Amino acid sequence: MERIIVKRLSGYLYQHGLSSKQQHGFLVRKYTSTNLLETLSDWTFAINNGDGVSVAYIDYAKAFDGVRHPKLIHKLKSYNISGWIDNFLSGRTQCTSVGSSVLSMQYL
Repeated sequence: MERIIVKRLSGYLYQHGLSSKQQHGFLVRKYTSTNLLETLSDWTFAINNGDGVSVAYIDYAKAFDGVRHPKLIHKLKSYNISGWIDNFLSGRTQCTSVGSSVLSMQYL
């Protein structure tokens, strides 16, 4: 299901010019290596022009897992994307078990 969502959302965002040129994750023919090559090119250009370069990389591993669904739905609606994805993300339940203990969380 997630692959279908990524494919449909990526197509929609690209078609409507809503995806960033700097986006490299989850896109066809864009990888960590293309990000590094593009970045190296930008840095080389800046240094050759006598400009300084400051860099900060942040690892957003598992970032989607930490996104609050209501905020995500609000953002998607601002891109005119709603309907089935609202239903997919609303009313979800996640359960985690450790030994005999079970923690259940419901997302609104």
